[in-house]
Amino acid sequence: MFEAVLFDWDGTLADTRKQIVISFQKALKEINLEVPTEYIERRIGIGASDTFREILKAANRRVDEKIVKQLVERKSKVQIELASEVKLFEGARELLEALQGKVKVGLASMNNCPIIMHLLQINGLIDCFDTVLTVEAVSRSKPDPEIFLKTASQLKAVPEGSVVLEDSLFGVQAAKAAKMCCIAVTTGVYSEHELKRENPDLIVKTLKDPKILSFILK
Repeated sequence: MFEAVLFDWDGTLADTRKQIVISFQKALKEINLEVPTEYIERRIGIGASDTFREILKAANRRVDEKIVKQLVERKSKVQIELASEVKLFEGARELLEALQGKVKVGLASMNNCPIIMHLLQINGLIDCFDTVLTVEAVSRSKPDPEIFLKTASQLKAVPEGSVVLEDSLFGVQAAKAAKMCCIAVTTGVYSEHELKRENPDLIVKTLKDPKILSFILK
């Protein structure tokens, strides 16, 4: 049995894709930039700052950190405004409840703290986590394992005794780099075939799959 379970948020526990895309697009509109929806979707999980830097570079714009900060703040504000539209994936709440008292549970998200804490609060999930880490706690984005290693450390769990639930390629790569087991869910933008190439220990289509609890509590 594992001693700690680490969850990603966006695309894993909650369907935030539409709200994230809208928030990025509204922020970029203010500096007269537009990017395709898929471009944003496939970068969910690496953090807003890095995504905005990448977009500015691709547009041959100067990467001004003051502008990046303003874009992140605007994106966060819009996403919080849209928070009531966010839905948890089927089985998310039940899975979190089933783990209470059995293992340590952490949330490791590359989203910004105000957004995550607001979403946890309005969904009544704050008490489901023993620790919550967001992008502000790390200096390197996924696929770097920093956020998972720091979350495990906060939980006083060793990497080898930890399992990560993720929906993105970056997340699976980060979990494996951290020497943690990984359960990949196909609830994000990545296909089962794409996730399989990153060698997660288990792939499921939904958080309702009983194989998840069996794997964690074995």
